[in-house]
Amino acid sequence: MVKLAQKKNRQFPAHALAKAAGVERLIFCTDIARVCKPDAVIESLPAGSLVICRDYDHPDREAYARHLRALTRKNRQFLLVAGDVALARKVGADGVHLPEYMLSRRQVLGGFRLVTAACHSRAALVRAARLGVDFALVSPVFSTRSHVGAPALGPHRFRLLTSCTALPVAALGGVNVHTAKKLRPFKLAAVAAIDGFLTE
Repeated sequence: MVKLAQKKNRQFPAHALAKAAGVERLIFCTDIARVCKPDAVIESLPAGSLVICRDYDHPDREAYARHLRALTRKNRQFLLVAGDVALARKVGADGVHLPEYMLSRRQVLGGFRLVTAACHSRAALVRAARLGVDFALVSPVFSTRSHVGAPALGPHRFRLLTSCTALPVAALGGVNVHTAKKLRPFKLAAVAAIDGFLTE
């Protein structure tokens, strides 16, 4: 496992989030509607962090992904493109992030250093394991602005769900420096967040 190099930044709580959850790897999912300055967040992340280029509706997603590629390369981080294997290859990303609906498709994933998958059920975890992904992002653990009103798993159901897989698991959904403390006993591979990397 790549250990995260500590990068102190008073504005963004990346290091505090990793410490609270007891993990060595952080995953930032871009969403310009919620984090209008992703560059600043990425600059605050330690080396070895993963940045997932979401923003599916970006008017020039290729140019945006290329910009993120350059930024993550400079900071010794990994860039994954969500939901578009061809674009990930085109911009030279380190990997791809598969939304849950893509887990039922045949994927040609060779050549990527990292592949992650969104999983919301046991069936999805099984499919992700069959594909041999590196991380399963299980969500929503806590209430989140990504899915307002959607029921959250909560720590107990999250633990029950993830106990059925041997895949490394990352928790996503409402993860911040406060809620991450509830995840520490689970010994997760990573935690993922969007605005959880912003100062509250």
